Amino acid sequence: MMRLFVNGMAASAGGGITYLCNFLPHLSARDDVQTMVALAPGLTNKFPNFANIHFCEPAKSSNALARFVWEQIHLPGLIRKSESGVLLSIGNFAVRNCPVPQLLLSRNALYTSADFYRDLRRRGEFRLSFESRIKASLARRSIFWADLAIAPSQAFARELGSWTGKSVGALHHGFDFEEFFRDQSALPGNIAESLAAHQGAIRLLHVSHYNYYRNFETLFRALSVLKRRMNGRRVKLFLSCKLLAGDNPGAYKTDYAVRLIRELGISDDVIQLGHVPYSQLHHLYRSCDVYLSAAYAESFAHPLLEAMACGLPLVVSDTPVHREISGNSALFFERFAPEELADGVQMLASSQLLADTLSSQGLCRVRDFSWKRHVDTIVELAKLAVQNPVNQLACAA
Repeated sequence: MMRLFVNGMAASAGGGITYLCNFLPHLSARDDVQTMVALAPGLTNKFPNFANIHFCEPAKSSNALARFVWEQIHLPGLIRKSESGVLLSIGNFAVRNCPVPQLLLSRNALYTSADFYRDLRRRGEFRLSFESRIKASLARRSIFWADLAIAPSQAFARELGSWTGKSVGALHHGFDFEEFFRDQSALPGNIAESLAAHQGAIRLLHVSHYNYYRNFETLFRALSVLKRRMNGRRVKLFLSCKLLAGDNPGAYKTDYAVRLIRELGISDDVIQLGHVPYSQLHHLYRSCDVYLSAAYAESFAHPLLEAMACGLPLVVSDTPVHREISGNSALFFERFAPEELADGVQMLASSQLLADTLSSQGLCRVRDFSWKRHVDTIVELAKLAVQNPVNQLACAA
């Protein structure tokens, strides 16, 4: 029986929570692993009672840098106390003097993104830029501290390898059809009403809380272009967030996005649904016609899998990660070119054959991703780490 310690204290929103929600059930199903999961304060109640998995909330601060310092000081003692044989750190930062072998999941593409730092300068976000560079430095060092660093895509693994000069493994995140479509309860009334009110329109969708790197502003500009081009045919963009101060995780300010929507005259065409429970997201995807992403930095892009599983064709920014994940199920555009994004939507709106082809290819592509396979590989890597042949770890990943 292997004892695994999972440091999930960095998982507070978005990808981190999605990862644990999908990772832990498959880990729980294995009878050869006992797991202790450390979470941020208040997150334990988000998860059911799993067999073979125990939770703890050891840290008091959710601030990333304060948490990093706390982890360096206190986490080694917790790992020893739990009698774990391997540490799995899922949040980009490793423990420098880890008492056991350590696997690090490195998945924050912002730390290596020149676009992100240019964006912060343009917005005057100098404090956020400074903090991000400090975190990037710690994330880079963490890759050296870990016995094996793992990225969620080949494209991002190559980027990390160029950034650090160290070999980084690649292991795709998964997708679980049964789990994603399990909850058949209806969408909350206000969300269902918003969708129903715009039947007959071309319904575009983007699923994310508001942040800078998902490049919402290019989506808004493309919507304005489409309104001019579509000869009266209605086009609506649905967001799974609201552009309100304090309504989104992180330090991202929505002022510019709100002002841009108003200046473009698309206030009635951007439908801010707000948070949609993860278990009910499939209803939202299936209520829309096309999935959009203008992100300039991604390490995996899980919403693309969700959209493909629901049969939506994709129009996404042309990045190595988007091409790797979506395969032949997307139309691509230059990430800061709203006219090209609008071209893609128009092509789908005018050709049902093209839309059906991309939809079919997406349904095939998403079958290539498996959470069970992901978990099984992590466990096998952890077992190799216990045996301590570091060279075998690099080869296995």
